[in-house]
Amino acid sequence: MRCIQQIAIATLVLLLQLAFAQSQPKTPRPIDVEHSTLTVRAFKSGLFSGFAHDHEISARISKGFIDDSAAAKVDFIVEVGNMKVLDPKLPADKRAEVQQTMLGESVLDAKRYPEIHFVSTQIRSNGENRWIVTGNLALHGETHPATAEVSRTDGHYTGSATLSQREFGIKPISIAGGTIKVKDQIKIEFDIVTK
Repeated sequence: MRCIQQIAIATLVLLLQLAFAQSQPKTPRPIDVEHSTLTVRAFKSGLFSGFAHDHEISARISKGFIDDSAAAKVDFIVEVGNMKVLDPKLPADKRAEVQQTMLGESVLDAKRYPEIHFVSTQIRSNGENRWIVTGNLALHGETHPATAEVSRTDGHYTGSATLSQREFGIKPISIAGGTIKVKDQIKIEFDIVTK
């Protein structure tokens, strides 16, 4: 009988500890900038697009936080100057040209607009460890709503969103009289880890 009482008391103490831990407000957790990345995928189109390459651009997220309390929020910044064109199929000199064009005045204009900033305005559950995150994305001097489907696996928040370059005041690159051009729609993917 005494053993049963001890088990009951231990179980009650454990349940109270769990309830207390869950009732504690969660605080914003900083993003681990060494392990959190943003990837942009730009796709080719046009008559001679078979002779061109899709573009893959990557950058570390430079700062931000995730707050998973009742008033959930995500806020992060990417420094435009740190974005790198990966494009492994391109020769190094061509990749450098794409890099220069991307950061130059005709595309991202990194000198005038040095940051990409996302701040969530609404986070809705979409199943276990899945959310629909809506917020404001500031890019190239424009701020517009953006929505991403996000999931969490092994501590990584991953997801993607599709955006229009023109909506943010960026004219998609077109060469050879428009026979090779970059599509207006780009895909942004992210992999975020907190500390």
